[in-house]
Amino acid sequence: MSFKLRCFGKALLVLVGIAVLGWMVMALWNWVIPALFIGGRAIDFPHAMGLLILSRILFGGFRGRGGCHGRRHWRRWERMTPEERENFQKNLSSVDGKRPEDRA
Repeated sequence: MSFKLRCFGKALLVLVGIAVLGWMVMALWNWVIPALFIGGRAIDFPHAMGLLILSRILFGGFRGRGGCHGRRHWRRWERMTPEERENFQKNLSSVDGKRPEDRA
C-alpha cells in the first residue's frame, strides 16, 4: 500500500468515527433527555456534534496524550531495584509531599 492511500484511509476512518460518535450522542440525547425532563427537546446532528465537542473540552480535554507516557513510567519502575522501589514509595506516601531530606 502506498503512503498516500494509508493516510487517506486513516483520515477517512477518523471522520467516520467522529460521525458515528456524533450520531450516538444524538441518539442517546433524544432517547433520554425528552423522557426525563418536561422541557427537554430532541436535538439534531450539528447540535450533537457541538455537545460532543463541549463534553470533550470540559471532561476530557484535547491533550493528545496517548498511552506512551504510562508505558515510559512502567519501564522506569521495572528497572528499579527493590530498594529503589521502597524508597520511591516511602517518599511518595509522605504526609506533606516533601522528601525526608528536604524537611530539615
